[in-house]
Amino acid sequence: VENQGVSTYFLLLVDHHCLPSSSIMWRRAAPRAVANASVASAAVPQQLQQLDPAAMHRVTRSLAGLLRGQHVQTLPCGGGRLMSTSTSSSTKKLFQATDPFAPRHLGPSKADVEEMCKVIGVKDVEDLMNQAIPAAVRRELPDSLPDGTIGEAGALALAKSILEKNIIAKNFIGMGYHGSLVPSVVVRNVLENPGWYTAYTPYQAEISQGRLESLVNFQTLVSELTGMEVSNSSLLDEGSAAAEAMAMIMRTVNNKSKNQFFVSDKVHPQSIDMIKLRAKYLDVEVVVGDHTSTDFKSSDKFCGALVQYPDTEGVVHDFSGLAKDLHSKGAHMVVSADPLALMSLKPPSEFGADIVVGTMQRFGVPMYYGGPSAAFLATSKKQIRRMPGRIIGESLDRYGNPAYRLTLQTREQHIRLDKATSNVCTAQVLLANMSAMYAIYHRTDGLKTIAQKVHGLAQLFTKELGQMGVATASATKFFDTVTFAAAPLTAAALVEKLQGKELNLRVVDEGRVAASFDESHMEEDIQTLLKALKEAGIGGGAATEAAGLEVTGSVPSELSRSGAFLQQKIFNSIHSETEMMRYMHTLQLKDLALDKSMISLGSCTMKLNSATSLMPLSWPEVGGIHPFAPMSQTAGYIEMLNSLEDYMNKITGFDACSLQPTSGASGEYAGLLVIRKFLEEKREGHRDVCIIPRSAHGTNPASAAMCGMKIQWIDDSNGMDLTEFKALCEKNKDRLACLMVTYPSTRAFFEEGIQEICQAVHDNGGQVYMDGANMNAQLGLTSPGMIGADVCHLNLHKTFSIPHGGGGPGLGPICVRKHLAKHLPGHCILQPVNGGDLSAVSAAPYGQAGIAIIPWLFCTMLGKEGITDSGKYAILNANYMKARLAPYYGIKNTNSNDRCSHEFIMDISEVRRKSGVAEEDIAKRLQDYGFHAPTMSWPVPHSLMIEPTESEDRAELDRFCDAMISIREEIRKIEDGTWPADDNPLKNAPHTQTECCASEWTHPYTREEAAFPAPWLLKRGKFWPSVGRVDNSLGDRKLKVRLEE
Repeated sequence: VENQGVSTYFLLLVDHHCLPSSSIMWRRAAPRAVANASVASAAVPQQLQQLDPAAMHRVTRSLAGLLRGQHVQTLPCGGGRLMSTSTSSSTKKLFQATDPFAPRHLGPSKADVEEMCKVIGVKDVEDLMNQAIPAAVRRELPDSLPDGTIGEAGALALAKSILEKNIIAKNFIGMGYHGSLVPSVVVRNVLENPGWYTAYTPYQAEISQGRLESLVNFQTLVSELTGMEVSNSSLLDEGSAAAEAMAMIMRTVNNKSKNQFFVSDKVHPQSIDMIKLRAKYLDVEVVVGDHTSTDFKSSDKFCGALVQYPDTEGVVHDFSGLAKDLHSKGAHMVVSADPLALMSLKPPSEFGADIVVGTMQRFGVPMYYGGPSAAFLATSKKQIRRMPGRIIGESLDRYGNPAYRLTLQTREQHIRLDKATSNVCTAQVLLANMSAMYAIYHRTDGLKTIAQKVHGLAQLFTKELGQMGVATASATKFFDTVTFAAAPLTAAALVEKLQGKELNLRVVDEGRVAASFDESHMEEDIQTLLKALKEAGIGGGAATEAAGLEVTGSVPSELSRSGAFLQQKIFNSIHSETEMMRYMHTLQLKDLALDKSMISLGSCTMKLNSATSLMPLSWPEVGGIHPFAPMSQTAGYIEMLNSLEDYMNKITGFDACSLQPTSGASGEYAGLLVIRKFLEEKREGHRDVCIIPRSAHGTNPASAAMCGMKIQWIDDSNGMDLTEFKALCEKNKDRLACLMVTYPSTRAFFEEGIQEICQAVHDNGGQVYMDGANMNAQLGLTSPGMIGADVCHLNLHKTFSIPHGGGGPGLGPICVRKHLAKHLPGHCILQPVNGGDLSAVSAAPYGQAGIAIIPWLFCTMLGKEGITDSGKYAILNANYMKARLAPYYGIKNTNSNDRCSHEFIMDISEVRRKSGVAEEDIAKRLQDYGFHAPTMSWPVPHSLMIEPTESEDRAELDRFCDAMISIREEIRKIEDGTWPADDNPLKNAPHTQTECCASEWTHPYTREEAAFPAPWLLKRGKFWPSVGRVDNSLGDRKLKVRLEE
């Protein structure tokens, strides 16, 4: 457009919603005089003139605004992205979105902030930041982050416009990922229900009985399917579960001469890669080969073997002979099994499996472009103490009633540190619960019907291929996957040709492809696929043996499962949606989650999980994408994931990011592997010393041990002594690999000398790994890059608002400096856009991509200022609570200004000495007040660590403080003898409704004092623990980890 002699060129991007065709338009407007800076219709391309009138008006106003030199910004408008103008800053503010996210995410109001600052003793929030955070590490976020004005509806529209670029094809890829029809009643009542997704890991058993019961259902389901005696309550994915099984066998065999682990070449490729990587620092040689021709009888070096059932090509094998040969040599067999196939096929227990692993994704969980979904590991009861992951068991409460709890916790990292069975911390509780509910919903007979349908589809496809003269891997011994010849094309050419028809197959090798079927497929899909194959020139030869296959849905009798299984009442009693809804609601009522009150667990960051950020989890564009779908079909996901990586880089001050790690512990493992890879490239692979402060999370030493590192501990009870630290670095200068440090410290303050600490590591040849557990206190205020770290992981299920889900899912991406970027995790099936030369640490290229939309929306909606305010308000809330509670309890580990970070530690040792009341008694008593306990006895013995997060308002902070103050007064009654030391509200806590409503009451305190010790319990509603205090030691002595009836 020519205006006052100046030619102006416009790029107008209009989303495909608005155009008759989906093409993006580049146009040069015709030069002509434009009177009054209006847009002449002749300058508008014909296709743009076909916009609806309202959209056309917005376009012409935008172009006219450009001509007048007005400010222009890109905003989502409806489904498309159209330009909007404003004539002044005041008008711009007037027309901003009316649903900004930051005021809804941040708890305290402006008036509350002023009053809270007075209580703390600072003039304003900035004054507090200056006192809490060393000036040398302060940093502002870059302006290139979003500005936070888009609003919640606008952010959802933008997310939709991006993710709609994904193509939801018909997937026949398989490889552990399948279409699944998630029951709507489970979606609405579990996946989309804050009573389920905002809960924390069930360490406080009395207020977690609902999800604990559901997890026992899951463990029972897995045990029954596999035929094994016990199962854990979930692992991260199938590949990592297989790697954990290998490590478990190494611990079991415990024989250095048996240092080989065999992996069948018919195991899924992504699992093979993960096992090889895990084995590297376990001093295990992985032998990949043909299990049918390997002579196991004559080798004494194998500690175990892994096979796939059915195998990656779909063929079903009888592994009983292999198991016999392995056992004769003192070795063990791991079977990676498809749980739906186990509804029809013989369970692995019947042919000698010692460990069974797999993924429950196809039991009612979307594919989510790779995750999350619940993996599992099942084994014999004698091996239970060597199992990785959490296990739920039954014990008794103080009334003698059955109650569930986390059992055998002494196996975990926070107890055993570098000697732990695994570094697994966060698992997949929410997804495990969905899979358990899927099984309950369908009942045993329904699950059998689904398995028969899936197998029937595979039979029909095989039969048709046989009639077309196409060779298959097996004519009868398969379940859901059929491998067949691609001739006359190459496998890659055939797959590419069908992708053009939005039909996704898998390349098996140069001449063969595979098609896998699931419950989402119908007979018409088979016919569509067959038609496409014929059009591609497949077939035409003489009929094969498969042509005579009878389509029955039943597997051959020699492969078929016999005997009763899944006979427990819970899997056979619920027939109506009404009862299903009521069952899930009944369990929900037993649990205390964020929908009821704040959860102040230190180092856990239980902040708001906004409804807006979770809405896309139910979109088909998010859930219906296979992780190995071609990138031509995943443009929306790739755009969103790249954008999220960019956000993370800007927030951390680093240069590159990998979203592949599936948890915080997985991120630690990945980050340390990146360091090792970097050192090895420099020919410094001998560097294997890792310095870790004593206050570190237990996953730190466990992850370091997995990477073959030797731990050097340093005391940091009052902060790390610089002289001592430098001396330790100097002592290990020839072998120093890294420092693992948490910032701010887990002792709840910002280390003053953190930059000097990091420099000392660099001066002695090492790298700095920063644990991102406390990243919430850094948001917009400092960064890992600013303090001098080289790599960090981020807990997106903490800092960036992914729900904890009752113990998972999580997301633990790593961010790195430029020199480490080339060593980020890659993938053998589909290389991530920013992937490097490290093997995969997750079964899927982008890990748990499905939940990555949550932190993306979190950052997009908050913007630069909102992200920074999140860090500020987290520190404000913690210091406010500390100021209120300091007169009643001892406070540990503040900085020189008596300020804490985003959390603080209360010392209970003096209370314990005077009254006999322990931190556990206070934790249980808080349940009577309607609160979850803070973190107990870590990192300081006999302490409570409190982290309120930025999302709690002042009223809730005050209720919690009032509860703690009231409990302190109750303790004084024990100290002065008013209440007996063995019969008081703290020692008897929590109190159940049954006890308080019983006709007999023998305690020296009243029922009101027991159950309604605070006024808000009547006004806001009383939460009743469903069981009394659970006997932990009994549960460990008498293990019961599955349902029998």
